[in-house]
Amino acid sequence: MWPYMLAWFPMILIAIANGILREYGYGKRMTERAAHQLSTLIGIVLFGIYIWGVMRFWPPASAGLAIRIGLIWLVLTVMFEFGFGHFVAGHSWQRLLQDYNIRAGRVWLAILLWVAFAPYLFFRIR
Repeated sequence: MWPYMLAWFPMILIAIANGILREYGYGKRMTERAAHQLSTLIGIVLFGIYIWGVMRFWPPASAGLAIRIGLIWLVLTVMFEFGFGHFVAGHSWQRLLQDYNIRAGRVWLAILLWVAFAPYLFFRIR
């Protein structure tokens, strides 16, 4: 399981690069909600490419392991999001929870679902 846990860390860099692209690129030319939604889509694509590569390089031995990988990555992602977002970036808990408000057009949950499901999907495709 350790290689998969270590493989999660580059996802932080992918997320940061995606955020920088949004903040200093297209985010200035669109509404905040549209930029959030586009950033989510770009994140899904970037994470998909990365996760596909990890699953190809270290193929899980079973569907159960692929599911466990996805769930561990989900937990690590949420812990990092709230830990870094609150304690390092200084965002309030309320602001961090805003990204889960689907009714307000916030689609961050799609990233979390993708990170959790992609290892199993790529295992099945392989």
